Amino acid sequence: MSEQETNLSPTRPYLARAIYEWICDNNLTPYLLVDATQPNTMVPEQFIQDGQIVLNIVPHAVHQLHMSNDAITFSARFGGVSRDIYVPLYAVLGIYARENGQGLFFDPNEYENVKIQQDDLKSEPEQNQEQPKKKPSLRLLD
Repeated sequence: MSEQETNLSPTRPYLARAIYEWICDNNLTPYLLVDATQPNTMVPEQFIQDGQIVLNIVPHAVHQLHMSNDAITFSARFGGVSRDIYVPLYAVLGIYARENGQGLFFDPNEYENVKIQQDDLKSEPEQNQEQPKKKPSLRLLD
């Protein structure tokens, strides 16, 4: 393997976003399969089975869904209680449609050679807590 190939970023975040869009465009329900044993994964523990959790990320069931190159974040209600969810991309095992199972399941070893920096391990909700919140402001431009 050449040095250039070892420096490539993982394909998982790009493919996950594409499959999510395809599922939603076809009016199907996107399910996210997560390895809940991975570090910094913040999911409701009571719904974890065999170290994994399946999350329904259909647009009307989640709030502020953000799929970055590092993590998938959103808030959703579990048992009537709103929870902030943080799933590092290395913990995502697959994304598929509930109705027919079509989607994509990822190579669990894809992140094996990717160096995860300590700053990346700090969850997004923790990063947001460190910065004081500013009041929203509106400025009219002529």
